[in-house]
Amino acid sequence: MNNGKNKKSDILQAALRYAEELSFSVIPVGKDKKPLIKWESFQKRKAVPAEIQDWWQKWPDANIGIVTGVVSNLAVIDIDTEEGKKAVQELVPDSLTMPACTTPKGGQHLYFQCPDDKLKNNTKIVTGCDLRANGGYVVAPPSVNGSGKGYIWLPGLSPFDVLSPALPLAYIEYINKNAVKKVGGIEVDESVVTPMFENGHRDDGLFRTANSLVKGGMTSPEIFQVLENLIISWGEKPDPKWINEKIQSALKRVSVREKSLSEEVKDWVLSSNGVFMSSEVVNCLHLSSREEKKNLSKILSRLCEEGVIEKYGNKNGCYRQINNACDAIDWRNAPTESIDIKWPFEIERLVKVMPKNIIVLAGASNSGKTAFLLNVVRNNMRQHDIHYFSSEMGDIEFRDRLSKFDIPLTSWQFKAKERASDFADVIQPDAVNIIDFLELHEDFFKVGGYIKEIYDKLNKGIAIIALQKNAGQDHGLGGQRSIEKARLYLAMDYGRIRIIKGKNWANPTVNPNGLELHFKLVHGCNFIIEQDWLKS
Repeated sequence: MNNGKNKKSDILQAALRYAEELSFSVIPVGKDKKPLIKWESFQKRKAVPAEIQDWWQKWPDANIGIVTGVVSNLAVIDIDTEEGKKAVQELVPDSLTMPACTTPKGGQHLYFQCPDDKLKNNTKIVTGCDLRANGGYVVAPPSVNGSGKGYIWLPGLSPFDVLSPALPLAYIEYINKNAVKKVGGIEVDESVVTPMFENGHRDDGLFRTANSLVKGGMTSPEIFQVLENLIISWGEKPDPKWINEKIQSALKRVSVREKSLSEEVKDWVLSSNGVFMSSEVVNCLHLSSREEKKNLSKILSRLCEEGVIEKYGNKNGCYRQINNACDAIDWRNAPTESIDIKWPFEIERLVKVMPKNIIVLAGASNSGKTAFLLNVVRNNMRQHDIHYFSSEMGDIEFRDRLSKFDIPLTSWQFKAKERASDFADVIQPDAVNIIDFLELHEDFFKVGGYIKEIYDKLNKGIAIIALQKNAGQDHGLGGQRSIEKARLYLAMDYGRIRIIKGKNWANPTVNPNGLELHFKLVHGCNFIIEQDWLKS
């Protein structure tokens, strides 16, 4: 990520990276650091890339705000003064590495994980420092203020370089201890600690103690002794049944969580292809606590023992999936001819389409994806059985789009169906399947798995899959994982289309990869070529 002064497009791309790669809740803010939208709902949900692009189209000079708290799993210490830096040194261990950036006025932002939804913003409880947690937000690099001074990640300390550690317990305890002094007897926010073992809280306190001791590795008889002594300290007679209930509940919770996490990790690993880092698993599955990360290490080690993955290279935390499954290729009985598909822009002159091929059309918003796909229908509906699955258009809009073409509505011959998910369940194995479009709002890494499920259902047919993509980028949401199974991969922006991947060359002397064509879209259906296929 660039530091210092940045172009407007750099800020938009940074906002999209924060949202897509780090799962942060992103909002647009002005040069005065005030939100440009009503942002309360984004304390509970994250904006999708299309919303972010719309914001920056409306406010191209906007800065990036990152909503803190559990929605982004962030608690940010905002250091304003030299006294603040010294105060933080007393509460944050020197050995701790965290994402850190400088602010335009010479301060610093230190990024940590947010422990829970009870931790709220606070001001100056720690000298010279504010804390932004639930209910807050921070301005993030590469934003610049009205004077042109920027927020800049310290070298090697962006959240793309290092993981945010847990907010130190010493910092939390200091806030809790000193909050009462700051409000002078007024009721303290419950982000401070709920008192354990007081009347009405003893059952919960006993369970939480047992739960912590189970996670720490203590045996059941040892935990029994601790809980027994706790009850005696209250002046009560220990009830063995009560104690054992709390121990068994804690053991069950840990077991269920470990099993659930193990299944989540295995599902993620099996949906991946090639090499991955354990930090990717942490980010994608939103693992925040030290215990979850410790369990992740155990789960990955167990998957290595089971032969699902193996360590890769010399870098710690680097693995690759082992795939032993092999499908027989019946090359003797394979069809010898390609499928006769007539594409817009005569792409068939450059790339052949074979049975069981996946074709991906990754298009930016309003670039003409649907117009492209409907032209595929028009060009091929008399030669092929076409099934068009739409996630956006109902019958009225479909009729309106088709009426713009210069042929009677009665001439259209294809099957149009509404569908927004689980496309593999409705794929027609021997037909031309058009998916407009494969929607993804989170967990973009799963796109490769969804496309593979569609591929597995094909026999002699093909699937043309539309994906959303960010303007100016080559790949749709899901990045490289959206391109793996594709034999033809097209990237579409406003007024231009590129062949990112064309595996089966129609002409052995013409490499289609990297070719680009410029066009004009008229009336939402007619493409006019302004520059034919050339190397971009």
